[in-house]
Amino acid sequence: MATLVEIEDPADPRLADYRDLRDVELRKALEAEHGLFLAEGEKVVRRSVEAGFEPRSFLMAPRWLEGLGDVLATTDAPCYVLSEALAEQVTGFHVHRGALASLERRPLPSVESVVAGARSVLVLEDLVDHTNVGAIFRCGAALGFDAVLLAPRCADPLYRRSIKVGMGAVFTLPWTRVDDWATALPRLSELGFTTVALTLADDATEVEQAVAGLDKVALVLGSEGHGLSPRWERAADRRAVIPMAAGIDSLNVAAATAVACYVTARRS
Repeated sequence: MATLVEIEDPADPRLADYRDLRDVELRKALEAEHGLFLAEGEKVVRRSVEAGFEPRSFLMAPRWLEGLGDVLATTDAPCYVLSEALAEQVTGFHVHRGALASLERRPLPSVESVVAGARSVLVLEDLVDHTNVGAIFRCGAALGFDAVLLAPRCADPLYRRSIKVGMGAVFTLPWTRVDDWATALPRLSELGFTTVALTLADDATEVEQAVAGLDKVALVLGSEGHGLSPRWERAADRRAVIPMAAGIDSLNVAAATAVACYVTARRS
């Protein structure tokens, strides 16, 4: 059972994991240094623990203790109990969902182990917006994709904002980072996947046509601003486009992912 520790001082050093949550760069450095990530909200905290991640500690307003009592019963990590006003002083924002958890990161698995047995995979190149990454994980999980692969410079799917937007999909959808950006797509082809890049290239075909009849598909998506790099666009086995109405050339990358996942999941 978690030990309940009442906190009255926002400067208490035991709350270090929860400080300055609005400072993205500071948080990235701190979380990397200490090998931790944060989960926010009752559902996400619950899903993170149920997925087997080891809690370092919890931070909760008193009203959340009962609702998460079963989760607290599974661990001996401390649970810091403080008022919502005090929690806001610590974190830098109003924790309206009342509950946070700090959890240990795990070593990333190999690409081969993540895609073993998979038929539908998402591959993300250099997406820098945590919200988009979280939304894409949620799309993939909702539409039956089996795994997600991220290029080395992609935003962290375990960043608090990513987890929150994705509703904890990162805990259930297998994922890892590719260790060699240059050879990532040929490597997937060698593993039996047809890589299909979403792009506005002249030789792109409609996505429904591009994925028709394929057994193992890896949908490849590029960054928010410039899309895929020329190298990844050329390296893909096929190029696909989502047809747009006149005057609109593309969708936000998360919206495009939802459309492409829906079509790919229903390929014949």
